[in-house]
Amino acid sequence: MIVGSSLLYNFTKKELLPLEDRGAYLVIGFTDEGSSFQYTQKRAEDVEKRLVPLLQSEESPYKKFLMIVPGFGSENSFLIISLLDNWKNRKQNSQIIMRQAIGKIVTVPQTVAFPISPQSIRVSNYNKPVQMVILGTTYEELEEVQKNVIRMLRKNKNLSRIESDFSRNKPEVKLIINKNKAKDLGISTQTIGQTLETLYGGKTVTKFNKLGKEYPIILQQYIEDRKDKESLGKIFVRSETSGKLISLINLVDFKEEGSANKLSRYNRQRAVTISANISEAYTLSEAIKYLEETMSKVAPEKQITWKGKSEELKETSNELYIIFALALLTAYLVMAATFNSFVHPFVIILTVPLAVFGGLVFILFLNTSINIFSQIALVILIGISTKNSILIVDYANQLRAAGKSIESSVKEACDLRFRPIIMTSLSTMIAMMPLVIGNIGPGAGEGSRLAVGATILGGMIISTFFTLYVTPTMYLALARNTKRIDAVDIELKKQLR
Repeated sequence: MIVGSSLLYNFTKKELLPLEDRGAYLVIGFTDEGSSFQYTQKRAEDVEKRLVPLLQSEESPYKKFLMIVPGFGSENSFLIISLLDNWKNRKQNSQIIMRQAIGKIVTVPQTVAFPISPQSIRVSNYNKPVQMVILGTTYEELEEVQKNVIRMLRKNKNLSRIESDFSRNKPEVKLIINKNKAKDLGISTQTIGQTLETLYGGKTVTKFNKLGKEYPIILQQYIEDRKDKESLGKIFVRSETSGKLISLINLVDFKEEGSANKLSRYNRQRAVTISANISEAYTLSEAIKYLEETMSKVAPEKQITWKGKSEELKETSNELYIIFALALLTAYLVMAATFNSFVHPFVIILTVPLAVFGGLVFILFLNTSINIFSQIALVILIGISTKNSILIVDYANQLRAAGKSIESSVKEACDLRFRPIIMTSLSTMIAMMPLVIGNIGPGAGEGSRLAVGATILGGMIISTFFTLYVTPTMYLALARNTKRIDAVDIELKKQLR
């Protein structure tokens, strides 16, 4: 059973959270770096116009749309919240509805827009599930590594929208002052710098008081005259030698280039983050494994770490073994103190692999996954599955204390405890049935309910059936040479006589 559970665990798909119908989905959009608020708002309205016909159609699953500009603090982003009708009034779940809208959303020109489904537990805002952080010494070195990594990742058809947070796509115009020409005309670089700082950046020159309120007076050029480099021809500076006004465009040269929007660091080290979306048939654990293999081929000397859902999945996967071992150890020590023996608790703990095996079988059979909800259910199974064995072992110990042999004690304990074992197990199974059967059709929390229900239902079915055979057999094999539970009391009475 232990070997079978290990094979099933490796074969079953793993993810942090299951896909769920939350009654809404989000459309996240971006325009080019440096885009104004007005331009981004117009592009967001274009995306919304594509979605409105879906709302106005007959038997529409939509309720309404909410548009937010800017979406995430920057002026070149927007967010559209698509609220769906009640689960009872529609036949399709949010994933199918979202796929129907993808074709209308992603084809809007001059805009990058895509729909995402919000999760039941918010772990990383609305970022992509795959987020790998590459650490390095210089950004130029990291830029070269990320190019090679992204080139390899694009070969995987299960990964989409592969991007990096370090990209030189922010438009930037550098002004290079012709110092010799400015010197000949009697204009200092300080005068040119202060003029540009005031007219483009703004400068508070004084304050105005009215009715007890103070208002700043800001000297700045009109926004229409700050949008292009040709507006520099409207700015003049006065020569210190001749006193004439000289156009600023005659004193500077322009150099257009792209620059990074931000220079990220992770744990105080220079870093770049490569992110990607995954297809529905591709699990997050498979994507993480593929990225690790890619990094070992492209740049094995580079240190990598994870962010967002990828980091949470790595942590929960590693911590599951520790939590499961601690739960087993705690249950074993408590029962050892209760039974005053180390053998009897071991007989009881042997039913846990049976329950885990049954839970993994039903996870695979009902097409769910090992996620944070099914992991919690596996820990719960430790307590539920040992209950049946405790009933048999405890009553067998009581019969042995009454003077009966170990064989007759086990047989009588199984006969008398059969009905309470079946009753309590059936009540637990029946309680799990709504969680499993209730997932037919769209509904709130269907993914998490199925993960919990399938795990506990499968674990109880397998463990209940096999416990009636495994526990008596192992009790006869391991507890034959153990003393009666009242052996200490009997020895004390002998000593006191």
